[in-house]
Amino acid sequence: MSYEDGWAAIQLQKPARIPRTEYSVESHWELLQVVTGLPVAVDSPPELKERASLAFMRAWNYDFIWSTLIGRDDFGDVYTDMGHAEYAAGGVDRRDTIFSPFKTVDEVLDFDPWERLGPRDQGELTRRFEAHYQRNCARVPDAVNMTGIYTTLISGFIDLFGWDWLLLALGTDPERFGKLCARYAAWMQQYFDALAAARVPVVMIHDDIVWSAGPFMRPAWYRKFIFPHYKHYFAPLLESGKRIMFCSDGNFTQFVDDIAATGAHGFVFE
Repeated sequence: MSYEDGWAAIQLQKPARIPRTEYSVESHWELLQVVTGLPVAVDSPPELKERASLAFMRAWNYDFIWSTLIGRDDFGDVYTDMGHAEYAAGGVDRRDTIFSPFKTVDEVLDFDPWERLGPRDQGELTRRFEAHYQRNCARVPDAVNMTGIYTTLISGFIDLFGWDWLLLALGTDPERFGKLCARYAAWMQQYFDALAAARVPVVMIHDDIVWSAGPFMRPAWYRKFIFPHYKHYFAPLLESGKRIMFCSDGNFTQFVDDIAATGAHGFVFE
């Protein structure tokens, strides 16, 4: 593991070795048993799981640790639960609960986060970001750490509305949904402003803007209603000197140039 190598790569320099990272593999317990020799399993105590995960990251030379702070929890009880399929070892992440507070397309299209979610205390948000970053650095001191935002825009809508309501509302009235994007982005800007004020050198900005096959909406719609908000989001981060890493599930190669133009420095493809 090497903070120096990871940081050099983020600065577009060329370290002696190619830095590396992985995503979520450190909780695949059978693999960790083989690599670390520790008797860890899905039902092991949390302390043993943590020790095995850290040992695995050292063995596989992680130089970069993916992390975000702001997610669905910041929406309180205003969110849609779509359930969850099995991915993690032992199927511990399977969830069959399904519910939504939204009942009509108009409820989705009229959603105002300022009314439903309220304003945030900027100083408190900045302190949260800094504390999260410091915890990450203490946990893995020999790699590049970060804090960041998961529910940037489309991912915020996925958590608020679920895919069914999101796609139905978007398909019903793309222009009106674009106005919803503007309201949500104005509300989320308070998080980006607080993140800019935080003493953190690298930030992760996550937004699942596509599916595995690519965009789920016309590219022109993204360019009109999504990426201009990224530019506003990122402006204070860039002014504060932070390096911005952007992450999305699916195939977003069609939009890499668009996102780079908004100020992102690097990309995580999942």
